[in-house]
Amino acid sequence: MGSVLALGGCTGLGATGARFDASSLSTDPTLLVATTRKRVGGGRAKPWFGPERASAMTVARAKLVPPDDGRLSLASVGLGDWRIDAVEPVSGEVTDLLAQGGAGDVLIYVHGFKQTFETAALDAAHLSDAIRFRGRTMLFSWPSKAGLFDYAYDRESAMWSRDDFERVLNSIVATPGAGRVHIVAHSMGTMLTLESLRQLHARYGDTVIDKIGAVVFAAPDIDMDVFSAAITRIGPLARKITVIAATNDRALALSGRLAGGMTRVGAAEKAAIERLGVRVIDASDAGWGIINHDLFLSNAEVQRVIRRAIDTAAA
Repeated sequence: MGSVLALGGCTGLGATGARFDASSLSTDPTLLVATTRKRVGGGRAKPWFGPERASAMTVARAKLVPPDDGRLSLASVGLGDWRIDAVEPVSGEVTDLLAQGGAGDVLIYVHGFKQTFETAALDAAHLSDAIRFRGRTMLFSWPSKAGLFDYAYDRESAMWSRDDFERVLNSIVATPGAGRVHIVAHSMGTMLTLESLRQLHARYGDTVIDKIGAVVFAAPDIDMDVFSAAITRIGPLARKITVIAATNDRALALSGRLAGGMTRVGAAEKAAIERLGVRVIDASDAGWGIINHDLFLSNAEVQRVIRRAIDTAAA
């Protein structure tokens, strides 16, 4: 993990200063939501949103219940017990969600393959709390069947959602006085995110650069050739990207076999990814489990990398 420490720093969890002393979610446990999933029961009762594709994107506020001890971020050591108390759909657009929260940066989490709405929301909470993000946190949730054998459906659903995610990004960057938007995308969600960034850059050109903060691709489930082609289309936005990769990510090894033997970016060698002009963290030595696909949630050093990337972008 020397490469992680080289970027993240060797100091303790409070090393980046007062900005990350406590997460905003721990004091105001409200998660902003934008989802292309179809509502279940009007979106007001569990499971709130299902695996089907909705005819229109829904924006909502999810009221969360944080860990009992609000003085300590237990999520960072894997002991968090966040839960969803209620979800309230909001009439309007993402700008209506942002208008009531004042200025400041926004962290958007885009989940990966095999996720329910609830698991994705709680992952967003765990991540934001673990890195002590000071700002509003948003989940972008696309329709996943959350089944091991539904890879094809999930992949198509993620790509189907790219226009709506681009709408979300457009709403934030076009809001006067809004801060920067930081994105952490996991696995299959990275493909969706990269496509939406490509579309955003095509719309605004390099003028959008200052509105985008850190872009972290955790275990990206993207073909190397597809990734390379997209990177060339987003110009200076590519310099915002940090890829967290692990050559021993067994989930991506399986994904590569399903894709005809093509190596996924998140399982490629560090040098091969760096040649594309993005920052790379080799987390191969960080995982102690069998799969090693969700290190951004389970490993404190990887979380430190994410936090440092956001802190640097916001400076």
